[in-house]
Amino acid sequence: MSFCRGLAALAVIWTQVVLSPAWAWQHWGGDAGGTRFSPLAQITPGNVDKLVQAWAYHTGDMASRSPAAARRTKFEATPLLVEDSLVFCTPFNAVIALDPGTGAEKWRFDPKVGDGLRPANRYACRGVAYWVDQSAAVDAACRSRLFMGTVDARLIALDARTGRPCAGFGRDGEVRIDIAKDLLWAGEFQITSAPVVGRDVVVVGSSIGDNARVDAPAGIVRGFDARSGELRWNFDPLVHDGITAGHANVWAPMSVDEARGLVFLPTSSPSPDFFGGLRPGDNRHADSVVALRVENGTIAWSFQTTHHDVWDYDLPAQPTLARLDNGQGSRDVVIQPTKQGFVFVLDRDTGLPVWPVEERAVPQGAVEGERLSPTQPFPTHVPALLEQRFTPDDIFRPVPGFIDSSCDEQLAGLRNDGLYTPPTTQGTLLYPMTGGGVNWGGAAFDPVRQILYANVSRAVHIVRLIPRDQADRMTPPRGVDFGPQRGAPFAVTRTVAMSRLGLLCNRPPWGEMVAVDLRAGKIVWRSTVGTTEDRAPLGLAFKWGTPLVNGVLVTAGGLVFTGAMDAYLRAYDAGSGQELWQGRLPVPGVANPMTYEWDGQQYLVIAAGGHSEAGTTLGDSVVAFRLARDGEAPSWWSRTIDRPGGRFDGGAFLAAVFLVGLLGLAVWRRRKRRA
Repeated sequence: MSFCRGLAALAVIWTQVVLSPAWAWQHWGGDAGGTRFSPLAQITPGNVDKLVQAWAYHTGDMASRSPAAARRTKFEATPLLVEDSLVFCTPFNAVIALDPGTGAEKWRFDPKVGDGLRPANRYACRGVAYWVDQSAAVDAACRSRLFMGTVDARLIALDARTGRPCAGFGRDGEVRIDIAKDLLWAGEFQITSAPVVGRDVVVVGSSIGDNARVDAPAGIVRGFDARSGELRWNFDPLVHDGITAGHANVWAPMSVDEARGLVFLPTSSPSPDFFGGLRPGDNRHADSVVALRVENGTIAWSFQTTHHDVWDYDLPAQPTLARLDNGQGSRDVVIQPTKQGFVFVLDRDTGLPVWPVEERAVPQGAVEGERLSPTQPFPTHVPALLEQRFTPDDIFRPVPGFIDSSCDEQLAGLRNDGLYTPPTTQGTLLYPMTGGGVNWGGAAFDPVRQILYANVSRAVHIVRLIPRDQADRMTPPRGVDFGPQRGAPFAVTRTVAMSRLGLLCNRPPWGEMVAVDLRAGKIVWRSTVGTTEDRAPLGLAFKWGTPLVNGVLVTAGGLVFTGAMDAYLRAYDAGSGQELWQGRLPVPGVANPMTYEWDGQQYLVIAAGGHSEAGTTLGDSVVAFRLARDGEAPSWWSRTIDRPGGRFDGGAFLAAVFLVGLLGLAVWRRRKRRA
């Protein structure tokens, strides 16, 4: 590390630790800029194997709801540590405060969200926002507030100390969002990500069903007065001149720069996703990082990452606000990862790329009526976090000599010209898939090491446009995602390419954590995240990785933590990427972990509720870990990863037995066919 970078590191530590001794996780992304970095350093690579489960709490969501509603949940919340409580929301928008040391419930608020909404993006609430009214008396009710958007389109304000609704906010503590359009069904419009607050304005996005219709509800972002709930401004990301489209909404988490008075929006694709013939042009300000002046909702700048999107390559992740040493001095930047695996680094004041972004020619020749952009933006300095082309050599064949032809059959005949191959009626191979690359969990940035950490997913989507006359008569096959795209000349089907064995058709790893040196423009390390233990017969733990929509946490202690689609919280060495520890969870923790200090001990917490869209086991737990105290020993909840040359790996043995069994089955089938 150079002398200047060393001084910068000391400045960060001084600011975050010395000047802020009571640092706490008070924002969804750790801080208002979403760096997901904690200056806490009690847990290190040297003692992480001493972690034990401190406590576990069950929300009661699963038992208190109808089975049909409970099966449509995603527990994706990141708790906050505010007002001496650990506060989070459940998939049904109950807000709960726990004792940080014991996990005992302190209070609960239930907004009575109904079971029968059928929300487009499942029952989900990723978090709440915290705000303190500096003009109110210290002991005034609702001086400190929690704001939450709900699945049934409400913005709710609660006293952060008691959980009681703030009477002066809207009507009895809530504002109903004016959608200004009749919904096709209850749940077509919802709010899933946490609001943000800047300069006394609460900013709220929305999650809207993507492919139901062209004339979908508008993706308006709204700013409300944090004290009264009065609407201050509206911002529609789409410029509607000459186009017919619904939303380019902001469903992912947002970021705030309080000093600059800016809120940063990751906007989505226009509706519908896979046909844009009725919305010619680049579709400003869809698929963009948009910086708004938080007090009035006007645009400060906008940078588009995908022109005229017909691939559902919207921005799914919180823009990360960081101070970056780019080799020519430090500057404030916005770091935006994408589903394609790109990382755009933009100047925070102007929105201009810190390093060159090239407009490169991309595949053309779309369906009739479509007008594609001839080029797309490609970052040149920071490499893509995953490969962006799929070939027949990339098909996964887990057993040598055993050919499961189902993947070959599915992928044969599809158009596949690499990244940005347009949707077609013959079928298009889309890689990375629409849920690939980096998703809503976002990235973490270590300001001392100047390293970006992110989870990425790999899978193949098969996208096929269905002409309207056929679409109106068809019954979608089971297991196929069908988007009617009413009002467009084509409907769409989407299928994740999987073999008859239930395995993804692309080679593992299916989920990875990637560390990127932004200044040098290089990948530092990659580490596979997750195994098949909780999905395969006999608990076989093939280290193939799992899809990773959730994000990571990085600490000054030199560790990176993440959950996965299997039931473990994991710790990795921030410098090398070596997996060091696993903490067993009741069900998968498909949420972002967080950390805090309480009574002199550092805790790690993750919501463990599974993921209904991924078909995992579901639950309603919040689980905390800490270092063992005197006399405590790690239990089965916590285990150290075997080092090379360590003890016998029984999982590998069982995996070998399983593969031999598959090979034997293949030989038997061939002999039977010949007979």
